[in-house]
Amino acid sequence: MSHKTALKNAPPYITKDGSEIRELLHPALHPVRHQSLAEAVVPPGVATVLHRHLATEEIYHVTSGNGTMTLGAEQFAIEVGDSIVIPPGTPHRVENLGHDSLHILCCCAPAYSHDDTELLE
Repeated sequence: MSHKTALKNAPPYITKDGSEIRELLHPALHPVRHQSLAEAVVPPGVATVLHRHLATEEIYHVTSGNGTMTLGAEQFAIEVGDSIVIPPGTPHRVENLGHDSLHILCCCAPAYSHDDTELLE
């Protein structure tokens, strides 16, 4: 198991919420034990499916682009440099309102799992 991942070498896949993900660090692939780190990419004009994770706490950090975050009953603008905490059980989604792809670093603890993703729409 490697202690390093280059973004360019991380193969993309689509999560249950419809976002394209590249796992940068995950217990299934790396010697990290209690969390995962991934980059999500949301194309212009696209929104992820409203969903929640019953066990996982997430932190999003926007590295490129802008959009809108729905977090529970709140909705607010997100842009480069913003960090958002998503408590377990909280419905959430992002929508890309810009002309370029929206890139978000996603830290999950415990590590991301399709089984912990509940679609809400």
